[in-house]
Amino acid sequence: MPELDSVPELVEPVMVAAFDGWNDAGEAASAVIEHLASTWDADELLALEPDDYYDFQVSRPRTTVVDGENQGITWPTTRVSVARPPGGRCDIVLVSGAEPNMRWRGFAADLLTIARDLGVRRVILLGALLADAPHTRPVPVTSVASPVELGRTLHLEPTAYEGPTGIVGVLHDTFASAGVETVSLWAAVPHYVAQPPCPKGTLALLRRVEDVLDVTVPMGDLPEEARAWERGVDELASEDDDIAGYVRSLEEAKDAAELPEASGDAIAREFERYLKRRGQG
Repeated sequence: MPELDSVPELVEPVMVAAFDGWNDAGEAASAVIEHLASTWDADELLALEPDDYYDFQVSRPRTTVVDGENQGITWPTTRVSVARPPGGRCDIVLVSGAEPNMRWRGFAADLLTIARDLGVRRVILLGALLADAPHTRPVPVTSVASPVELGRTLHLEPTAYEGPTGIVGVLHDTFASAGVETVSLWAAVPHYVAQPPCPKGTLALLRRVEDVLDVTVPMGDLPEEARAWERGVDELASEDDDIAGYVRSLEEAKDAAELPEASGDAIAREFERYLKRRGQG
């Protein structure tokens, strides 16, 4: 467990975390952390000791060569950074890295200690899963909130999933059991286009992160990248009658399952985001 040399004085810090691997279909979740770190010029605080959590035959270190000269080894690890959104009412503690291969309970306990040292009172955990979701519709984002009332207050769509979990599920249980407000957000990435990146999934998660943080996140090129991604999948689907028929069946099932009141809530949230962005423009 690394120690903070000096604990920075943070304003109402919120932790946002995502991990490469099983929890990260299309790399949609980890791309959110990358976007926030780049947009808000995050400063790294610490990196966890990789020997404690990674099997290097599974998560291999990488070597880099530039102009024929070895630049050294980059080891898999988990990094903790801090960002301060302009005009935001809270500081953001960003956590990113590869899903650990071992000692998950110890890993979760270490992150809980770090969160407590930094004064974190709310945690947002991000994941992405492969699902029978059509690429032509908004990416569904479901959630787990602890306490349950928090999810209702934030108007989040609860998940009914039961089954195997990854480090996101373990961390949610650890933080929630310790009395920390915890929200897990999961984007449903179309399984027939699982190859990363999935900017449409990343954009959907970012919009939910905005809701939970109650801050406006500059989206940069992500909206156009999401539209280009969808157009590219449209072109691929149009070249194969079986795939095109399958996508149509997913669209019909999705549209039939949509409730009018749910659509109304979604429209209301988008309108609120529009007004916030216009007010800051």
